[in-house]
Amino acid sequence: MEVIKFGGSSLVDASAMTQVANVLEARKKVPKFVVLSAMGGATDALLQAGRSARDGNPAWHTIVSDLRTRHLTAASALLEGAAKDAVVTEIEEGLSYVRSICEGLQLLHEFSDHTKDALVSMGERLSVPLMHAMLKQRGFKAGRLSALEIVVTDSQYGAAVVDRVRTAEHLREGMEALGECDVVVMEGFVGRDDRGEVTTLGRGGSDLTASLVASMLGASHMEKSTDVRGMLTADPRVVPSAKIIDSMSYEEAMELCHFGAKVIYPPTLIPLREAGIPLVIRSTFDTGSTGTTISAHPDPGTGVRGVSSIDGMALVTLVGGGMVGIPGYSRRMFMALSMRQVNVVLITQGSSEHSITVAVQDAEVDKALEALNEEFESDVKVGKVEPFRVERGLSILALVGDAMHHHTGLSGRAFDALGKNGINIYAIAQGSTERNISIVIQKNDVAKALRALHSTLFEREVCRVNLFCAGVGNVGGTLLAQIQKAHDDLLSERAIDLRVVGLANSRQFVLDAEGVALDRWQSVLDKNSTQGGLSNFISRIKDLNLENALFVDNTASETAAGVYEEVLQASIGVVASNKIAAADTQARYEGLKRIARAKNTQYRFETNVGAGLPVIDTIEHLVQSGDRIHRIDAVLSGTLNYLFSTFGPECGFVESVKGAMDAGFTEPDPRIDLSGVDVQRKILILAREAGYTMEMADVENPGFLPPALMEGSVADFLDKLPTAEADMQSRLAQAASEGLQLRYVATFELSASGEPTARVGLQALPPTHAFCQLQGSDNVVMLHTDRYVDRPLVIQGAGAGADVTAMGVFADIMRFAATR
Repeated sequence: MEVIKFGGSSLVDASAMTQVANVLEARKKVPKFVVLSAMGGATDALLQAGRSARDGNPAWHTIVSDLRTRHLTAASALLEGAAKDAVVTEIEEGLSYVRSICEGLQLLHEFSDHTKDALVSMGERLSVPLMHAMLKQRGFKAGRLSALEIVVTDSQYGAAVVDRVRTAEHLREGMEALGECDVVVMEGFVGRDDRGEVTTLGRGGSDLTASLVASMLGASHMEKSTDVRGMLTADPRVVPSAKIIDSMSYEEAMELCHFGAKVIYPPTLIPLREAGIPLVIRSTFDTGSTGTTISAHPDPGTGVRGVSSIDGMALVTLVGGGMVGIPGYSRRMFMALSMRQVNVVLITQGSSEHSITVAVQDAEVDKALEALNEEFESDVKVGKVEPFRVERGLSILALVGDAMHHHTGLSGRAFDALGKNGINIYAIAQGSTERNISIVIQKNDVAKALRALHSTLFEREVCRVNLFCAGVGNVGGTLLAQIQKAHDDLLSERAIDLRVVGLANSRQFVLDAEGVALDRWQSVLDKNSTQGGLSNFISRIKDLNLENALFVDNTASETAAGVYEEVLQASIGVVASNKIAAADTQARYEGLKRIARAKNTQYRFETNVGAGLPVIDTIEHLVQSGDRIHRIDAVLSGTLNYLFSTFGPECGFVESVKGAMDAGFTEPDPRIDLSGVDVQRKILILAREAGYTMEMADVENPGFLPPALMEGSVADFLDKLPTAEADMQSRLAQAASEGLQLRYVATFELSASGEPTARVGLQALPPTHAFCQLQGSDNVVMLHTDRYVDRPLVIQGAGAGADVTAMGVFADIMRFAATR
C-alpha cells in the first residue's frame, strides 16, 4: 500500500484533477490510499466568506457563488451521466450547508473556531466526491472513506489533536468494509470529536492526515504530490539556482521546515519517523522528476543539505557583571518568558557568562520586555544587570545538514561568504550535533545572504559576479564587447559567470537581475531604460542588494567618482578607469581604500595609469614585499606620446591632435590630455601607491599650451587650436637643431632631504633615449628601487586606446572575481 496526498495546487481545476488521475493510472499496480485537500484556493475563499458574513458584508454571496461555479464546472468537465448528477447533488447540498452557516454568522456577528472548522471543512468534503467519481468513471476500483467517520480528535477547534488509537481502529474497520480496491479516497485536514462536531487539524492538516494513515496502514511509503519538484536547497524565489535535494533525513527536513521551507509541516514527519516510513515529495505535473525522499537512512551528502531563513525576528539581550558566576539568571529569564508564553527561537551565551541573548518573534518583543523588566527590576536598580537591549528587524539564517560535523571548515566558508558581501552577523547558535548553524542578520540582507551562501556551499564551481557599468562610450562599450566574447570561455574554463546587471549613461539606466543581453545592449538601454541620473542608478543597485556586486566606472565624470564612498559602504566593489577619485586629496584616497577594507570589498583602478599595463599591480607587489621605490621616470600619456611621435615636418601639431582624437586615444575632452592634468594625476597616483603622501598641487605642471586656449567648450578649443601651431613648430625646431626630440615626461623622486617631489612637462631628449624609442601610443614606466638599482624595472606597452584600457578594466574585474 502506498499513501499519496494531493494538495490544493494539484486539484485547482478539471485539468489538474485529470493529471492526478493520470498519475494514479500510471502507477496502478500498487494499491493507493489517496488523501485530498480542497480545490486550490477553496479554503481561503470559505474563510473569506465566513468573515464577510460575520461583518455583515453581502460579498459572501458572490464568494459562495464563485465556489459553486468552480466545482460544477469541474464536474461537467470530468463526469458524465448518473455519476455527474450524483456529484452535482452532493456539491449543491454541501454549498447549501455553507450558505446556512454564513446566514447564521450574519445574524450573530460571531465567527468562533468551532464554526470555522465546520465551514472550512467543506473544501475537502467537496473535492473528494469529484475525484472519487472520476476515478470510478476511468475504470478504477475506487473506494471512498469519510474522514468524519474515520478520524477521531479532541475538541481543540482549529488545531485538533488526533486520537491515534481510535482512529487506527476506525481506519482498519473502514478498509475491511471496502474490501479490495485499486485506490481509496479520503479527505485530509478534517475529523470529528466525541460530540460529533466537525474539527480541523490546523496548518498542514492534510499532510498530517496522510502521515497518520501511512503509519497506521504500514505503507511502503507516503508521497506528497504537489506543484514543486521536491525540497530545494534554498527558496527558488530568492535563489533561482536552487537545486532539488535528492534525499535527506527526517531531522534535516524538520529543521529546514522550521526555518521557513514551506513544502511540509514538521508534525507530519513525526508519525512517519516513528514507523520508519519514507516520505517522497514530488511534482504532480513533472512525472519525470524523482523528487526528494525523506527517510531514516538518506545518502550521506556533502555537508549542508539546504539553507533557509525566518523573518520577523528580534534579539533581546541581558547584560551585566553581576551575572558572572551566579546561578539562576538564565532560569529566571526563561521562566519569565515562559510565563508570558513568549516562544524563544534561538539562545546564545558567551562563556564569560556576562550576557545572554535570545531571539523572539518581533511581534512578541513588547510582551517579552514587559515580562523581563518586571522580573529583573530590582537587579537593574542595584546595577547587577543593565536595562535589556533590543534589536529589531532581524532574520535568522539556518544551514542544515546531518553531515556537517564530518566536514571541517563549513562554518568558516559560510562566514567568509557573508563577510565578503558586507553582511553583519548579530548572533550565532550551533548545537553539539552540528545539524543546524543559525545566524542572525538584518532582514534587508537575507536575499543577498542566501544567494551568497548557496553559491559558496552548493555551486562553488561557478562564481557569479554582478557588474553595474557606468559609462558606455569608447572604453565602456569595448568592455561590454570583451565580456560578451569571453563569457562562455570564462564560465567553462574558469567557472566565473560575469553578468552585466546594470548599465548607465549620463541620462538613463537599465537594470536586469538576470543580466542585460550584451549582444543588443544599445537597444536595451535605449528602449527599456529608466530615465534618471547616477544617484537613482546607485539607489537601485543598493536596493537589489546582489552578492559579489561590482560597480565599474568607465566615465571621466566627477559625479561618478563622487559616489564611490556610498557604493563601497554598501559592500559593493569599485573598478574604475576614471582617475578623478584616486587623484583627489590624500585623505580621500586613503579613505576609499580604508572603506573597501572595512567592507571586505575592493577598490581597483589599475587603468588609471598605463591603461592595460600592470603598473599599479607591480608597484603594489614591490611595496608589499618590502621594496622601496625612490624614483619613477615615465611617459604616462599614450595620447601625448602618439602626438609628439607623429608631430614633425610631415605632420603639423593640429593635424597630430586631430589624429589622436580620431584614433580614440584622447579623453572626450582632449584638453584633459593636452593640459598635462591627466599625466599629473597619474604620477600622483603612482607616488601614492609607492607609499608617499602627496597632493595634486605638489606635482609641478608648467603646461605647453596657452591658458586662454583651454577656456570655453571643446568646439571652441578646436577652433582656436591652430593659433598654437607656430609656437609648437618653434619648440620642435629648437629641439631638432640640438639633435633632440620632444617627449612629455613625468618624474617622481625623493629630494636630498627625503621629501617626495614630482613634475610633468615637455622635455627635449636625445633620439637614443628609451622614451624616444616608443611607438605610437606606448607608455613606459621606469621604477628605481632598493632592489632595482643598476637597471630600473621597466614596464612598457600600449598606454592608450579603448581596447587596451577596456582590457585593463577587465583584468581588474577578474582580480575581484578571483577573491570571491
